[in-house]
Amino acid sequence: MKLLKTDVAIIGAGTAGLSAYRAVKSAGLNAVLIEGGPYGTTCARVGCMPSKLLIAAAEAAHTAASAQPFGVHIDGTIRIDGAQVMDRVKRERDRFVGFVLESVDGMPAGDKIAGHARFISDTVLHVDDHTEIQASRVVIAAGSSPVVPESYKILGDRVVVNDNVFEWNDLPRSVMVVGAGVIGLELGQALARLGVKTCIVNRSGNVGGLTDPEVRASALAAFQSELDLRLNTQIVAVRRVDDQVEVRFQTAGQPEATERYDYLLVAAGRRPNVGGLGLENTTVKLDKEGMPEYDAATLQLGSAPIFIAGDVNGILPLLHEAADDGRIAGENAASYPQVNPGKRRAPMAVVFSDPQLAQAGLRFKELPKQCVAFGEVDFANQGRSRVMLKNRGKLRVYVHKDGGRFLGAEMAGPGMEHIAHLLAWAVQQELTVSQMLEMPFYHPVVEEGLRTALREAAKHQVEAKLHDVCKEEQAVNAN
Repeated sequence: MKLLKTDVAIIGAGTAGLSAYRAVKSAGLNAVLIEGGPYGTTCARVGCMPSKLLIAAAEAAHTAASAQPFGVHIDGTIRIDGAQVMDRVKRERDRFVGFVLESVDGMPAGDKIAGHARFISDTVLHVDDHTEIQASRVVIAAGSSPVVPESYKILGDRVVVNDNVFEWNDLPRSVMVVGAGVIGLELGQALARLGVKTCIVNRSGNVGGLTDPEVRASALAAFQSELDLRLNTQIVAVRRVDDQVEVRFQTAGQPEATERYDYLLVAAGRRPNVGGLGLENTTVKLDKEGMPEYDAATLQLGSAPIFIAGDVNGILPLLHEAADDGRIAGENAASYPQVNPGKRRAPMAVVFSDPQLAQAGLRFKELPKQCVAFGEVDFANQGRSRVMLKNRGKLRVYVHKDGGRFLGAEMAGPGMEHIAHLLAWAVQQELTVSQMLEMPFYHPVVEEGLRTALREAAKHQVEAKLHDVCKEEQAVNAN
């Protein structure tokens, strides 16, 4: 077995791993990047980029199909060429992956090790059966994988995850999507708009990660006007019938139903890739699921010279968060044993559905109970939204009653990917609602709806005059 010594060994060459590698090299240390699969990040290969390509095709189809209210009539039937759709998805996906591969190709050959890493001790790794790496520190950036329940595996190639979707050569006739989170909602709506008979089921009443009940209700109304979306639904049993999946399921308050689909697309969560890493051979403490305990601020595992970054830590499976994680873990690995809390950006998340869903700053479920003034806008009658016939959804903003500091927002509506950025910037700059209202708002734009919500929150903040209640709550929390 070949022996290799280095300052920092990084397990995984995805977004977090590449970010950690750059941080270590910038500090002037040696690093090796270990990858057991193909190079190219989750985002580029099977996540953000190919899903947005599929969504873009779906939006084109939907725009054509829904042009009549504008007085635009398309003669004849709109024909969707599934093979052409998937060909573009794969070609453009490969182009984005190519940019990542170019970055990897630019690294010194000696810094790249192919194979699966396993801990022998805190600082010794075996890569398959060909290389032993002795490193002063290690960064785990092994990513995550979709979860497929054991009971579904009898379906063989008829049960798929998002990774598989982007290898299709054509669109199927029908799909049942299990899960109404980000992945399930995005892919389910896109497939439905591309003419695939699609049913989305979710065992809870949640949709798209929203926690504000009013925003969630507005989003649900919009989705259910278009999609076969069944919440509070349990899958009772599945079986394969020839090249189809027969699903028996029950929605709360309704009798059991049985339907057949070409595929069962499981989008019910992802699992950190910690199995097989040999963490039991290290000094770190593991929970019953085999997940290591770590400091969320420094990303260090106990006092060991091991750090964890990206999707594998199970916190925020978002590209920009993974990049930040990699930087923090890489910098602390480089400076070990001196480690420092990493600087975090304001939280932000976007679901590229229609209407788009987004969160910035504190979510509804994270708010201090008594100290918040609320403001909202319903896009049903918002000017620019009605002009575009995208007047669905609601935006709610949260402002601290004592001082008016902007805390966060949840939203469903048109162009929320852009509104979320503005609001995340406001959170990070610790702006007050009055300062935000001093900013320019053009006319007519969707941002005027945001101004409506901010004005309402400012009015409630001034009128409430409940500073004592806030202080009382803060005192109780402090004790």
